[in-house]
Amino acid sequence: MASSQHLLGVVCSCMITIILLGACSNVVEGGGRDFKVGDHLGWHEPAPNNSAYYIQWAQRNRFQIGDSLVFEYQNDSVLVVEKWNYFHCDTKNPITSYDDGNSTVILDRSGFFYFISGTENHCQSDQKLIVEVISPQHMAIVPAAAASPGPAEEASSSPEMAPSPYHYYHHGSSDASSTSSFMLIGSAIMALLVTFVVVLV
Repeated sequence: MASSQHLLGVVCSCMITIILLGACSNVVEGGGRDFKVGDHLGWHEPAPNNSAYYIQWAQRNRFQIGDSLVFEYQNDSVLVVEKWNYFHCDTKNPITSYDDGNSTVILDRSGFFYFISGTENHCQSDQKLIVEVISPQHMAIVPAAAASPGPAEEASSSPEMAPSPYHYYHHGSSDASSTSSFMLIGSAIMALLVTFVVVLV
């Protein structure tokens, strides 16, 4: 009778552990953020005195795998391009193109993503964006083209460049995800300890 109770305790503890670990992996994988490109101004041709707008916007944010960029625009388009096409404003042969006015691009890998406007002459007016997605193992490295502005550039920046306090919103709260994952991991460890105690008793 005692051995059947031990066996039942071990089986229940193992089942609880498996369920908690499965739930924990789902919490850790979720939680990507949506970044509205350009904050409240959206995706548009920048004013001549604010040509570094998208470079500065990208510098204020940190992008991770699973995050999304939301482009909102009118009478324009978004092209995902290679590095060469970005620097030469070449709109031929984009990787992907969007023209629906509200486009979402999922950042599905680490590294650089290059975006330009498909509207004639907008890219030459600096309607283009480089985003670096940091890998979980490395810190973000700011691209040379996106170096911090000097004092003269900062003085001439538009007041519209002030960072928005809500520049992104969550698919799910990362703080809640982090707390939940720690609680689930702790519960899984407790279940393993209970299993160990039941087997020894």
